Amino acid sequence: MTITQIKLKNFTAFEDLNFIPNSGINIFIGANGMGKTHLMKIAYAAMDISKTQINFAEKLIGVFLPSRRAIGRLIRRNRVSTKGSVEIWRGELKLRASFSNHSKKISSITIIGQNEWFNHPIESVFIPVKEMLANAPGFRSLYTRREIHFEEIYADIIDRASLPTLRGPKDKRQKKLLNSLQKYMNGKIIEKNQEFFLKNKQGELEFTLLAEGIRKLGLLWILIQNGVLTNGSVLFWDEPEANLNPNLLSLIVDILLQLQRIGVQIFLSTHNYALLKEFELTLKEDDKVSFHSLYRKKANEGVVLETASMPFLLNNSPIAEAMSSLYDREIQKSLGNRKCNCFS
Repeated sequence: MTITQIKLKNFTAFEDLNFIPNSGINIFIGANGMGKTHLMKIAYAAMDISKTQINFAEKLIGVFLPSRRAIGRLIRRNRVSTKGSVEIWRGELKLRASFSNHSKKISSITIIGQNEWFNHPIESVFIPVKEMLANAPGFRSLYTRREIHFEEIYADIIDRASLPTLRGPKDKRQKKLLNSLQKYMNGKIIEKNQEFFLKNKQGELEFTLLAEGIRKLGLLWILIQNGVLTNGSVLFWDEPEANLNPNLLSLIVDILLQLQRIGVQIFLSTHNYALLKEFELTLKEDDKVSFHSLYRKKANEGVVLETASMPFLLNNSPIAEAMSSLYDREIQKSLGNRKCNCFS
């Protein structure tokens, strides 16, 4: 019951997109402004409401936060009246929202399939680029009572992290994941009065004093420990490599591959060559991993998508192009230095 298809018509950067994701790991690459985060936010909004039973249009507004909360501003910009739509499929289940660039109120939006969608809830979580657990104390109550300009994903991740541990023993694969993370963190994560700490033999160290890379590992530990990341759930992670020691990329990739093997569907975006290379070198034959490049054929056209089984098989990859350019410049500089040495 995880995501099997996403169709977008005139939504933000997308003019006409039909995306069929992998049931395992889906990795988005592309230049800035190609809609990588937007695509994940759309899917996350659909997954989240299956549990919260919030109106889909309201969740889209909360996740994207258009000016004046006018959902019509999410329609791809055009000088004329334009209609757009979002469709998310989970097998035979379809959730659809359609509206125009003039739509302002929820009542003006047509939503199909929402009640049946609610009857099949699924766990999901969106990890934003900005780490939020260090800012957790008081944030949720402030967000609930005041109009502060934060997309809902920031409040949602604190909610997911604050969930208590599920009853019952962890299976072997979950224990293995938790032990791997504990080894690198040198401890476990606890929560006291909305504040998160790393607890080990030396005591309790608050998240505000931890390196952000350790906080990311701690968040993964929490989400596995409390059962958010389990068989049948969906993880969205925006740029997992941000503020992370490159030496930890192999651990992150190993954890993601193991989560995929226990039945978690994963969507992530990246600008990082080393992360792609870690996936290429680490994934096994039975792993379900797809690489998706988002790009424009022409400057004014909508974003299109290319898919490959390996990252460097993509024809349109700004990451590969950047690395190739660096390599060429390095060779040219090396040859230039040799030539100068020859004439000295």
